[in-house]
Amino acid sequence: MTQNTGWGGHGGGWGGTPPWGGWAPAPAPQPGVIPLRPLALGEILGGSFSTIRRHWKQLAGVMLAVQAVILPVMALEVGAAVAAVYRHIEPVFDPPFGTKPTAEHVVPLIVAGGTLFVLLLVTGGLGMAVLTALCPAVLKEAVMGRPTTFRAMWRTSLQRTPAVAGTMLLTTLIAGSPMLAVMAVWLPLMFSAASGDVTPAMVVLLPVVLLVAAPVTVWLSTRLALAPAALVMEGIGPVTALRRSAKLVRGAWWRIFGIIMLGGMIAGAISYLIQLPFNLIGMLAVIPAAADQPEGSGPTSDMITVLVVAFLLMLLGAAVSQVFQIGFTQLVSGVLYVDQRIRREGLADAILAELASTTPATGPAPAAPSAPAQPEEPTGT
Repeated sequence: MTQNTGWGGHGGGWGGTPPWGGWAPAPAPQPGVIPLRPLALGEILGGSFSTIRRHWKQLAGVMLAVQAVILPVMALEVGAAVAAVYRHIEPVFDPPFGTKPTAEHVVPLIVAGGTLFVLLLVTGGLGMAVLTALCPAVLKEAVMGRPTTFRAMWRTSLQRTPAVAGTMLLTTLIAGSPMLAVMAVWLPLMFSAASGDVTPAMVVLLPVVLLVAAPVTVWLSTRLALAPAALVMEGIGPVTALRRSAKLVRGAWWRIFGIIMLGGMIAGAISYLIQLPFNLIGMLAVIPAAADQPEGSGPTSDMITVLVVAFLLMLLGAAVSQVFQIGFTQLVSGVLYVDQRIRREGLADAILAELASTTPATGPAPAAPSAPAQPEEPTGT
């Protein structure tokens, strides 16, 4: 039997279960959404769906709260950028006939666009880090069959957000390094093509480099895919989490890659089905209002109201669908992390030991028997 090391330890292997009835192994204990044994594909996907079903209030509550904060901030960033360079937009995109935009107007637009891109990337990345920290925290409680609250999950997510953001940044840099190398080759080629100094070898080189870099990026991304779950569930740092992910994925890369891809496709399809009714209702609401619009006149107040309502409906559909898409894909990765640790590190024994140590006693302990029970002798041949 392996030593129970807890969520944050690295155990020695799967401890196994004693025989049941002398013939078959006892069914694996299941305190929560998954049985505590090596999981099949259906159990991994089923555990992810079960977590959403059991803890949808916590998942949806935190995710919608994050979007309610992030989306207005991003809208303010866009508005501030447009206001800062508003007088430069028309001279660049609609210059007087026969003239070209000058650097006086082009440079501010480039600076504002670059700054806005960075701000949106940072804001969106922080929001994604909160959601990425949320799913493993909820999954840990779901696996152990323990209830949780919105406040507890919100607090845990915020506490782990900086570390998760660091993990996401390191993962992007490591997995994206092959593509950065491609960019280092591609940009000089573009400058050469602009000056007319390009050879057939340069044209052939870029697709070849892409064919080499893309599989390496996918391979690295899959090796590091379990890092957020390891970071949140084990309470470790970003670098240690990346190493843990690489260790757990080793020898099971194709299986983990396939399940993550399948989970992503399922999440995308269901998210599309969730968003579709909102989009249809929004478009159907606009059609009658547009038909009643007087020809040659500006938009009426009724038309503006319908457009605003339709936009809000589509925005609500996008928010709800994103809750499922982000949550389900992260939960699939989290269940894979638990599965790999059960297979390799005896996590099942650690979970049962933790549950036993935290479960309050419900009554007096039974008296010990006066003599140990003797095993029954098998009868017949």
